[in-house]
Parts: sequence; C-alpha cells; structure tokens
Amino acid sequence: MNFDLTGYPPIVQQIADYAVQAYDLAVGWLLSPAAWSQFAILVGAYLLAVLIARRLRPALKNMIDPGDTDNMFTAPRLFVLQLLPLVLPLLAYALTFIGEQVVRSIFDSGAVIAFGKRVFLFLAVRVFVRDIIQDPFLKLLGRFMLLPIAALYMLGMLDVVTLQLTETVVGVGNIQFSLISIVRGVIAGSLLFWLGQWSNSQTSALIEKQEMRPSIRQLLIKTVEFMIFGVAFLVLMNVMGINLGALAVLGGAIGVGLGFGLQKIASNFISGVILLVEGQATVGDFVELDGGEAGKIVKMTARAAILETFDGRWIVVPNEDFITTRVVNYSDQGSANRYEAPFSVSYDTDINLVPAIIEAAVSTHPDVLDLPYPPDCELRGFGDSGIDFAVEFWVNGIDDGPNKYTSDVLFLIWNALKDNGIEIPYPHRVIEVKGGLPAQASQ
Repeated sequence: MNFDLTGYPPIVQQIADYAVQAYDLAVGWLLSPAAWSQFAILVGAYLLAVLIARRLRPALKNMIDPGDTDNMFTAPRLFVLQLLPLVLPLLAYALTFIGEQVVRSIFDSGAVIAFGKRVFLFLAVRVFVRDIIQDPFLKLLGRFMLLPIAALYMLGMLDVVTLQLTETVVGVGNIQFSLISIVRGVIAGSLLFWLGQWSNSQTSALIEKQEMRPSIRQLLIKTVEFMIFGVAFLVLMNVMGINLGALAVLGGAIGVGLGFGLQKIASNFISGVILLVEGQATVGDFVELDGGEAGKIVKMTARAAILETFDGRWIVVPNEDFITTRVVNYSDQGSANRYEAPFSVSYDTDINLVPAIIEAAVSTHPDVLDLPYPPDCELRGFGDSGIDFAVEFWVNGIDDGPNKYTSDVLFLIWNALKDNGIEIPYPHRVIEVKGGLPAQASQ
C-alpha cells in the first residue's frame, strides 16, 4: 500500500508511514498461524482470569476486610482492600506472560501476545485511575498524564514519542529546554506539590496534638512547611536538569539585593519569629501599643499582626512594633483586669458614708470579681463643683472603651446615690455685678 505524499508536510508523511507499518503488521498477523494461536491464548487467558477473579476477589475481601476492628493493621488492610479491582487485569497479564513463554518456545515469535500484555497493563492502569485513586488532584493527574503514557506504551510508540520530545528544544532567552524536560518537570512538579501538601497537612495535624504553647506550635508548623516545599523545589530543579550551582549563585545575588532593598520586611519577619518563640503576643490577646492602637489580635502573619478594635475595624501592625515599642498585653497574665468608674457628690454629703454605699452597690454586678480584690471606692479630690470619687473594680474581660462594664457600674452608682439621698453635683456659676443692678433691671 503506497501513497504519494510528496507535497504534504513532514508530520503528515510520518503519520502515514506509521499507518502503513501498522497495516502491514495487521495483515501479517491475520495471515500467520502463529498470530492466530496467540490471539487464542489471549482470549483464553482473559476468560480464565475472569473465572479466577470471580472466586478470588470475594475470598480476598473476606480475608482482608478489618470490619469494625481498630488496630495498627486496620489502615494497611483498608489500603489493600482498595486495590482489589486490579485483580482481574493483573491476573490476565500474568496468565498472558506464561502463555507468551510457551508461544515463543514453539513458534519463536510472540509479537501479538506481547501486544496483548500491554493491553492488559493499560487496562490495569485505567482501573487504577478510575476506581482506586480518590484524591481529585491525583485523579486529574492520572487521567491526563498516566493514561496517555500507558496508551503510548500499549501502542509501542512511547520510545518514538520520547525521542521526538527529547530532540525538540525550546528556548527562553539564553536558556534552552527540551520538551521532554518540560514534561518531566510538569509531572514531577505536580506530584511533588501534592506530596508536599499532604506531608504538610499530616505534620501540622501531628504538631497540633502536642502539648506546647500555641506560638511555638505555629512556628514549628511554618518551619516544617518551609522545609518541605524548599526540598520539593530543589528536587524539581534537579529533575528538570537545572544546574543547582548556578541557581545557588543567582539566589545569593538575589539575597544580597533583597537584604538592602527589603530591610523592613526582613526585620518584620524576624520580629514575627521572635514573637512566636517568646510568646509575648499571640492570637486572641488584647494589646495596646504606644501609638494608641488597641484591639484583639485576630491573625499573625510573617510580616504583621492584625488587630480588631471594639468598633470592628482591622488594624495592620508591623511585627517590628511589638519588639521596638512598649506594648501592653491585657491577656498575658490572665483574663482578670481592673477598671475604675469616676463620680462626684455634693459638698453637702457626708463623705464618710459614700465608700460603703458604692462598694456594696458595685459588688452586686454579676461580672465584678471579689478576687484578686473586691470593689474599692477611693476619695480622689475636691473639685470646683463637688467631691471627686472613683471606684476600682475587677472583671473577667476587656472593657470596650470603656462601655461594656463601666457603663453598668455607673448605673449602679447613680441608683445607689439616689436611693440614699446623695446629690450628684453639677457646675454652678456665680455672677457678681459691681455697682448694683440698673433701676429698670431691678423692676
């Protein structure tokens, strides 16, 4: 069978040449008694594999299934149980392998049965991707990477395609890559990315179970994550054939540039590590900085901490500010905090009675603590309009502004003073008119 393809592109001519070779091979197989015997062996091996698999799979399932038991062998047995769909294609492959040895010893030929072996291997890969792999990312990788490779191997074209990809070179600037290195990089990069994600999640879960400070736990998690993906990146570069020595020189040059240009970022990063190690401030703490920023830490990143204020605003505070400035941490020593509520009484009041009245009233608040100290009413001074007092009290929590607890305490003070007939003063102004009032004004 000959075709005149002189005017067609080389790729078309090559495909046509492969088609002619396949046609000649198929005709040769159809006219060969050895080929027909190999076809018969393939069919017989497959039917025998079906019969054996029907009896073997239920027996293996009953033997491997752990049931309701939970021990160190449960997870491995469940993993092996998922591989049972591979029994049929692998049995067919094994029986075909035995038949191939017999055929080659008789006819000194086994091209057909060798092709059948590759078909059964492709079916095993297909079952593995379709029925066994459960992870969505791995299933996608198997569908678009593993299955095409298995199909090329089945057709005997894997070596041809590999050689073609190796000889095809693409360039990016002064750097040149072969297509085979790019394909290897994509496959290896995808697997390494998935493996890095899986190992990081497993390691993080293990660290979360350990008894240690939350800050140290977060530092360990971030360190392990950096190490895992750093190693994965180096392995990927090696797989793609990139010289790691040149990469190290480039990385050093970039590091020097970043050291000069990103000093603040580096300082914030190091400050973040110090905060995690020392535990001076962590997520959930209520802090107040020298600059007046106050709020609860809701998130800590490598560069900054995010504070949530009482009115719902988020403030991004660089980690360096926690190291170089004064920081008040209201949550560092526990949840109990002291506040005070100022008030005044009239000069006509017997001030000796005020402390007992106010302390008793404030003590009735359900959130006011008796420990470490009960409410304490103190005389603060003599004002222009009245006598100034303040009551100190302890609560479990943070007074927002102060509005949460101080407002309730002021209500209690007001009601207690009114119930005891104590007047709360207000400003008075005395106006003196020299020379007396005019006659018309006096009338």
